[in-house]
Amino acid sequence: MTNRIELREVTKTRGQFRVLDKLSLDVGSNERVALFGPSGCGKTTALHLIAGLETPDEGEIFLNGIRVAAAGRNLVRPEHRNLGMVFQDLALWPHMSVAEHLDFVLRTRPMPAAARARKTGDMLERVRLGSFARQKPAQLSGGQQQLVAIARALVTAPEIVLMDEPLSSVDDELRDHLTGEIVRLQSELEFSLLYVSHNLQEIHAIGARVIKMRTMRTLG
Repeated sequence: MTNRIELREVTKTRGQFRVLDKLSLDVGSNERVALFGPSGCGKTTALHLIAGLETPDEGEIFLNGIRVAAAGRNLVRPEHRNLGMVFQDLALWPHMSVAEHLDFVLRTRPMPAAARARKTGDMLERVRLGSFARQKPAQLSGGQQQLVAIARALVTAPEIVLMDEPLSSVDDELRDHLTGEIVRLQSELEFSLLYVSHNLQEIHAIGARVIKMRTMRTLG
């Protein structure tokens, strides 16, 4: 199995706290891996390092066999890492329609307008939001907003997708539905998924492999 994501003894500190201490992790091609642990154990930090939003203090990060970060520096810019990310707060733009959210991301690629429209329509149909293309986020249900954020992360066909507690604000019934949708999409689109949550039910529904992380330590 080809490793899409590989962390080699990655360490990250903040002030007097060691958030990650020589973390080694690998996620294979088309694999679903879930990171589980209490708040403050470094789950989100690990995703930020993989995405290039932070740099490791020590260690190395590889994506698709390419070294993208090493101690104190990013070697590949975030926008060049061919990954999608779903944030905990979803980060939807209230002034944009559902379709405009996806088109905005596709505009970062060299692609004509007709191709962007086709890709946007195909992805919205895949997440069952085709009839909501012109709606704004405030006009959608909570579950539909979650699916917009997921569709936006997937529309560029990334090989790697990172999800940071995207279902933390939904009730149990909706969570069951959305975890099923995430597993379906990962199977259909064949991307490598690294999923973060502190909810055990959610973790076991999504993760084919579950990794438990410990809380950070005070340096002394």
